[in-house]
Amino acid sequence: MERNEVIQTLRSSLQEAVRRNPADVLFFSGGLDTSILALLSPTTPLLHICLEDGGEDLPYAEAAARALGRSLIVRQVSADEALAAIPEIIRIRRSFDPALPNDLALYFAFAEARSLGFEVAMTGDGADELFAGYSYMFDRDLATYIPWLAGRMHFSSGELGHWFGMEVRQPYLDPAVVDLALSIPPELKVREETGARFGKWILRRAFEGDLPSPLCWQSKRPIEVGTGFSRLREKVIGMLTDEDWAVSVRLISCDQPYYYRIYRQVVGEIPPPGPGEVPCPHCGAGLPPNAYHCRTCGWYGGATASSCSPANGAPPGSR
Repeated sequence: MERNEVIQTLRSSLQEAVRRNPADVLFFSGGLDTSILALLSPTTPLLHICLEDGGEDLPYAEAAARALGRSLIVRQVSADEALAAIPEIIRIRRSFDPALPNDLALYFAFAEARSLGFEVAMTGDGADELFAGYSYMFDRDLATYIPWLAGRMHFSSGELGHWFGMEVRQPYLDPAVVDLALSIPPELKVREETGARFGKWILRRAFEGDLPSPLCWQSKRPIEVGTGFSRLREKVIGMLTDEDWAVSVRLISCDQPYYYRIYRQVVGEIPPPGPGEVPCPHCGAGLPPNAYHCRTCGWYGGATASSCSPANGAPPGSR
């Protein structure tokens, strides 16, 4: 297909996916992916979650809501609330993955949605994976990598939504959208624009006439940074004890010993490999052969052990 044909097909495919996956609330960051979903579902309430005093996403979410002529429900979570929720999230996910701050944002989104009487939530899951939204993807062989990733994607929204008794709708993961995304050439996903490289280039082009340019061409912000929950890492590191550092698992981040302590309290021992599984190189949990990610500890292909210690522990950057 030519570029203009791809754009028209992508627009209609996403519109149909939203129609097939209606929800009564949209978890809204103000980023490109959820702004497109808000545009295509004009009557769905928008819910934004952030740590107290906001995160980097809040101004974008407010600006996007204004541009779309929509009201925005904002729930700011206190640091004490967030820290108190960590054991519950670890119990639900059965994981001490250092990406936990991402799950905090989702946990409170579902909790708030449920308290407001909503039963079905829409998320932007899958857009970054299918359309090369992450900067680490820019120099990969996307013709091979994206189909490989598409067969292994897993999102914690499903587990957390189930915990709260809510359905989760993911229009970007609609089979028709996935098939279309996999057929789009990599050079239409990562491309230079005004002197900078952008992922999701074709997605931006497809909706730039409907959304303000600053929304279409904004940079990608990790969930924990956008919501502000990354600020909890420093607090968590300050709560570590000497016993927390005396662990046998290899650490990925400086705050992970705290999550591991809670994991042992609320889940127990790390599950060993079962029949046909191989041990995770970091924690020893069972993994399918050729797995690239451990859901127990958060190890992913290429990850190395952290150099953190009681003397040099410091909040790591987003992985």
